[in-house]
Amino acid sequence: MEGKNYINGAFVDGASGERFESRSPASFDEVLGTFPLSSEKDVNDAVNAAQAAYDGWRHLSRIKRGEYLDEFTQLIKKDREEIARLMAKECGKGIVESRADVTEGIHMAQYVFGTVRMPHGDVVDSEIPEKDSFMRRKPKGVVAAITAWNFPFAVPLWLVCPSVVEGNTVILKPSRETACVGNVIAEYAHKAGFPPGVINIIHGSCGDLLVKHPDTHVVLFVGSNAVGAEIKRTVAGFDNKMAACEMGGKNALIVLDDASLDIAVNAAVISAFKTSGQRCTSASRFIVHEKVFTEFEKRFIEITKRIKIGDPLDESVFMGPVINQAATEKIAQYNELAKKEGAKVLLDGGRLMDNPYKKGYFMSPFVYRMQNNPKSRVLHEEVFGPHVAIIPVKDVDEAIEVHNDTGYGLTCAVITEDYRKARRIREDCEYGLGYVNLPTIGAEVHLPFGGVKKSGTGLPSGSTLIDVVTHRTAWTVNHAMEIKMAQGLTVKL
Repeated sequence: MEGKNYINGAFVDGASGERFESRSPASFDEVLGTFPLSSEKDVNDAVNAAQAAYDGWRHLSRIKRGEYLDEFTQLIKKDREEIARLMAKECGKGIVESRADVTEGIHMAQYVFGTVRMPHGDVVDSEIPEKDSFMRRKPKGVVAAITAWNFPFAVPLWLVCPSVVEGNTVILKPSRETACVGNVIAEYAHKAGFPPGVINIIHGSCGDLLVKHPDTHVVLFVGSNAVGAEIKRTVAGFDNKMAACEMGGKNALIVLDDASLDIAVNAAVISAFKTSGQRCTSASRFIVHEKVFTEFEKRFIEITKRIKIGDPLDESVFMGPVINQAATEKIAQYNELAKKEGAKVLLDGGRLMDNPYKKGYFMSPFVYRMQNNPKSRVLHEEVFGPHVAIIPVKDVDEAIEVHNDTGYGLTCAVITEDYRKARRIREDCEYGLGYVNLPTIGAEVHLPFGGVKKSGTGLPSGSTLIDVVTHRTAWTVNHAMEIKMAQGLTVKL
């Protein structure tokens, strides 16, 4: 693929002429495409195009804006398998997961389109019977959306679809690791006939320029805490800008003494190793009641040993490669750190170098047993790979204490048959997405998606992104022939 930026309704080369490559993590000799390394001029062009398109787009009927999105969705549905196969090759997650990623993007577009004929404001009573009061939503302007590689189709559509239907214009900056999929999104936006400047897509390492640009009004970010925290600090310096950041997690699956171990073990494997542990919602801590600890550990290790690792286009593969060389090095460092911090290693996973793995970034699971330790780095820092700790606890109180003993708060799952214990977890654990008798992954588009503490700003994305990309306005109309004030204010002069 010879990718280009998509600015003002046209595919254009980058101003600098510099380009970067996207390679397959399953076979790093394979170049999938080259893309513009965007410069400040490219960012300015994209922002100017979005700014110029904004006034006309926001004045278009909301229903008409939704119809563009519907056309976009119908085009994607025809090619979902082709998109999924490209995704599997470019980001390395299995073809089954890649299909689900495309389907999730379609679901978000369908969900948002379905809202355009629904009520979109509120009529509220006034203290004064002669007054009508309304609450309405207005778009905020130009939205900069900066997304990660691990959900290269679904997450961009989480951010773009609500933004444009609400009347904003968008500049999407996809991850460099999945520029091919980002380019495909641009192609479908173009085919759907969105007016020039409504959706713009630029490649390369230019996210900071978008964040700092004075004419971007909302910054939407999905990625690491380090980058998201810097975005929040930068945006705080602007009067006309806000940020919603989803920034990863140190998530936990809690297995209580009454748990169904069939559910618990399957939920654990899915939570830990789907996308090779490279989801913001992946569980890297299993908090297990001492009564079922031995049996859970035994069964989990047995199943984990059987996980098939390999070509992401192989339907039978459970784990593909991790994304790049830097990821393999980071995961390996945390594996070694666990040993230094006193972990009892149960599966000593690491980089796979034999055929057929030697030309890809394949890693096997690393699993260990460890008592909770507030000073341990491996129990508190996000690894983002197939790296899992199993932590024993004596009761639900300790399980909650251990769960909350981290700076993150994105997902939490509990395996229990006791609804009272499940309610304790629901009320006292710190998280944004909670599950009972399910894995820590599997968010649906009609639910909010966001975390607390280091995991996010408390501003969810997904279906509830409308609260970020619009602001509520109050509109009050007086129908009397004189002024009557609320709160008993006098109008006598």
